[in-house]
Amino acid sequence: MKVVLLAGGLGTRMREETEFRPKPMVEVGGKPVLWHIMKTFAHYGHTDFIVCGGYKIDAIRDYFLNYGARNSDFTVTLGKRDSVVFHGSHDEFEWTVTVADTGPETPTGGRIFAIRNYVSGEDFFCTYGDGIADVNINGLLDHHKVAHLGATMTVAKPKSRFGVVKLGTGGLVEEFLEKPTTDDFVNIGYFVFTEDIFRYLEPTSVLEQEPLARIARDRGLASYTHSGFWQPMDTLSEAHKLDTEWRQGRAPWAIWQA
Repeated sequence: MKVVLLAGGLGTRMREETEFRPKPMVEVGGKPVLWHIMKTFAHYGHTDFIVCGGYKIDAIRDYFLNYGARNSDFTVTLGKRDSVVFHGSHDEFEWTVTVADTGPETPTGGRIFAIRNYVSGEDFFCTYGDGIADVNINGLLDHHKVAHLGATMTVAKPKSRFGVVKLGTGGLVEEFLEKPTTDDFVNIGYFVFTEDIFRYLEPTSVLEQEPLARIARDRGLASYTHSGFWQPMDTLSEAHKLDTEWRQGRAPWAIWQA
């Protein structure tokens, strides 16, 4: 099954990094966060990717066009680009990657609409290019098939951004809880869509607003609950946190290393 990756946004909350490259290309452990997400899907056998680029798309194009040279020793006869021989191999050499220019300011639903010809007539995965998780991809797919609906969305209970104070009688502080898990579920991406999704999309659609709301009203949106690791990379501090976990050898999302 094909995997659609939404990787074209501006990333305004990470301006220090995204001034020069799109957010999905910000590195965690020396590799773009987009690569980490792709490795998760590849671990479950899904290696046909469509990257919906936009803002600073040339950074994405360059990365995949030159992947072999970036990650292998090679021999080349200067002046004959097609003479390049790479030494050694990588699992990623078996990936198929389509980089599609979906526009620098196109909203999420519009990006999916723009690549409809690449997924015509088939179910496909879709997720954000800046959210790392150890989602059981095939478990998600099985759940989608059992639900037999037009769309499945992965949900999780996030940790609170703040520590919580519990108060007792008379307003006395009884307990501190350091960023506890909330009771509400949030959308973390990792969707499965049938081709019916395109009945709800237009070039200007924001996926998380009217399209998903309409599918839900039509009783066509299933949920798949994820209780493992999930971390969006919305800020520079979150990027540093992910990078530190990787470099210290405790990256819970790196299921391909288990």
